[in-house]
Amino acid sequence: MTVDRVLILDFGSQVTQLIARRVRESGVYCEIHPFTLTEDRIRAFAPKAVILSGSPASVSDPAAPRAPAVVFELGVPVLGICYGQQTLCAQLGGRVEGSEHREFGRAWLEIKETCALFEGVWAEGAREQVWMSHGDRVTALPDGFRVVATSDGAPFAAIADDVRRFYGVQFHPEVVHTPHGAQLLANFIHRVAGCVGTWTMAAFREHAIAKIREQVGSGRVICGLSGGVDSTVAAVLIHQAIGEQLTCIFVDTGMMRMGEADEVVGLFRDHYNIPLVHRDASSLFLGQLAGVTDPETKRKIIGATFIDVFDEEAHRIGGAEFLAQGTLYPDVIESVSVTGGPSVTIKSHHNVGGLPDRMKLKLVEPLRELFKDEVRKLGRELGLPEAFVGRHPFPGPGLAIRIPGEVTPERLDLLRRADRVYLEQIRAAGLYDVIWQAFAVLLPVRSVGVMGDGRSYDHVLALRAVTSTDGMTADYYRFDHDFLAATATRIINEVRGINRVTYDITSKPPGTIEWE
Repeated sequence: MTVDRVLILDFGSQVTQLIARRVRESGVYCEIHPFTLTEDRIRAFAPKAVILSGSPASVSDPAAPRAPAVVFELGVPVLGICYGQQTLCAQLGGRVEGSEHREFGRAWLEIKETCALFEGVWAEGAREQVWMSHGDRVTALPDGFRVVATSDGAPFAAIADDVRRFYGVQFHPEVVHTPHGAQLLANFIHRVAGCVGTWTMAAFREHAIAKIREQVGSGRVICGLSGGVDSTVAAVLIHQAIGEQLTCIFVDTGMMRMGEADEVVGLFRDHYNIPLVHRDASSLFLGQLAGVTDPETKRKIIGATFIDVFDEEAHRIGGAEFLAQGTLYPDVIESVSVTGGPSVTIKSHHNVGGLPDRMKLKLVEPLRELFKDEVRKLGRELGLPEAFVGRHPFPGPGLAIRIPGEVTPERLDLLRRADRVYLEQIRAAGLYDVIWQAFAVLLPVRSVGVMGDGRSYDHVLALRAVTSTDGMTADYYRFDHDFLAATATRIINEVRGINRVTYDITSKPPGTIEWE
């Protein structure tokens, strides 16, 4: 697909995926692999550069992870970030020690000398803000290295071996809290490693179509549609590759937002003319969820029921050899993480790790190299309507996990109508594309209130809206009070059964993938 490839070795940092995001934003393809990657696989990957990530581990621990020795023998540039810098130094003959002067959060860097990383970004003698997160620190450099920047807690905050093109930084350039961090990474990728920015969605589309045709041949593929961006883009991409060999199965669980099921059917049958099986199984799902209040139990019930219904429809179709899924790159990274990522609980309703043995289908996962925002770019490249491409992420269990407690037809109806008003308000204010995800939650409590001349005892609704780039970290959206007041008034006036509306202002830390 592209000559230039960057290898990122993951030592367990919660923001390793952000390194990949910054590299790809600079137009260069990269992959994240665990630090246990074998020498043969590293050589086969043929990277033009290697980046060593951060880690919660301590280099002084005898069991701490180490970079494969081959990384320093390939003759390609290496950049160590935080723990990556520390293990680079320790493995090449330097020294790393614990420090009483730890640095967590914003810190100031003193630029002592210039180097290739700083070209066009930081000048000698400048004082620059960065984001630190370390307890240990480098106290002696390996031969060939020089100090190019310091901080109060790190005498070797940035180091360079210009001959071997090895660099290390104690801070995190991948996070937005280091204002010029993306430019530093771009310097490493382009100036130091000489990578050319050829990673585009147009190139990916052609590569993916060819890969799908090669994998599938003359076989038949079934694709499970959820109505979300991922499965929609995957289905349209596969249809462009193999046409009528693809059949989509849309299992309507009854847990979607108002009107969304009709939109999915209309897009695939009317707009794209893609073969589609639409199974309305809402009564079945509601029956299975009757009396269930535990959120994880609800997820498992919905997941198991979905598989049963999907399997039933797949057998009716018959003859399929492949199953298409909208698996994304964060799913892949988490599923192979040797550091115990959160993939066990994230998407526990979704078959990221494999299929039940009884289905005996081979997987087609054309999006497994992409992040969420890249999937949206691919959707636009494929000509999908913006209403689908820009749609806010929606979890597989749907509204069932936005109703704490038992899911009933009455509560689903309340939430759907309130959620519709909320999104109408957001769109009318021109905020839908600014916000990463917005939704309403029907809380499992009731509130006493006075409405007009009567007393009410009705449900409480929580509103949620977050901003994000790729769904890995998020912050709540800061609506003005006039918007919230108008939205709450509309919901209470138009949705009988709700008499109080609240707004959730918590933020989402890094290290997880979806808001659900």
